[in-house]
Amino acid sequence: MGIISLIALFPILLLLLSSFRPSSELMRSGISLTFDWADLNLDNYLYIFSQADGYWTWYANSLLISALTIILSLFFSSMVGYALAVYDFKGRNLFFGFVVFILMVPFEILMLPLFQMMISAQLVDTYAGVILPLIVAPIAVFFFRQYALGLPKQLMDAARIDGATEYGIFFKIMLPLMTPSLGAMAILQGLGSWNNFLWPLIVLRSNDMFTLPIGLATLLTPYGNNYDVLIAGSVMTIIPIIILFIFFQRYFIEGLTVGGVKG
Repeated sequence: MGIISLIALFPILLLLLSSFRPSSELMRSGISLTFDWADLNLDNYLYIFSQADGYWTWYANSLLISALTIILSLFFSSMVGYALAVYDFKGRNLFFGFVVFILMVPFEILMLPLFQMMISAQLVDTYAGVILPLIVAPIAVFFFRQYALGLPKQLMDAARIDGATEYGIFFKIMLPLMTPSLGAMAILQGLGSWNNFLWPLIVLRSNDMFTLPIGLATLLTPYGNNYDVLIAGSVMTIIPIIILFIFFQRYFIEGLTVGGVKG
């Protein structure tokens, strides 16, 4: 496992070391381990913190969009998955079949009708235009449904006898039991939203609305490539994902071991 971890971390190590190299050195030898250690400096990071136009605006946009996507996706997807798992209503299997079918449809096929919807709703170049199509993710609905199938329905019956409403049962009893699944999906949804490039590229128009993947891509132009800023900026984008994983990893691990109730 240690060897596999080193292999996986090797590209990140190269990226980190290259972020301390001057642009002239990067253009001459590229991203490699063959460089002069004496040339390493903090100039790229100092430039990002003091002079890089738009970088922190892109950073803030990505943080806001990712945070809203995680919160809204967990809220709505967990409700849909829970309903498909515990309630017996007409058309439930058909509805779940649609969810599974959408899982098999590539996003590239859905882009055009989604974009037309954003135009009709006048949500182009807005945060809502990026977030709304992603808040009920089929993979999240499927995941929550599978997890909710293992929840003890006896707790629901006991709560109904005590006079609890269906919303009260979900938010006060069942949702806390789904905490491990929420933590796991928070990591997956956060990672997907943070790295999402194609959909924000289609919806967003102005430079002040760009997310980090789009903003960093604008540094590569036919008239000049700011590889030094691009690489240093890419290293900075890893920090929120690491924080997200550290915060939710215990819930993810707990999801592998925790059941509903002990018989």
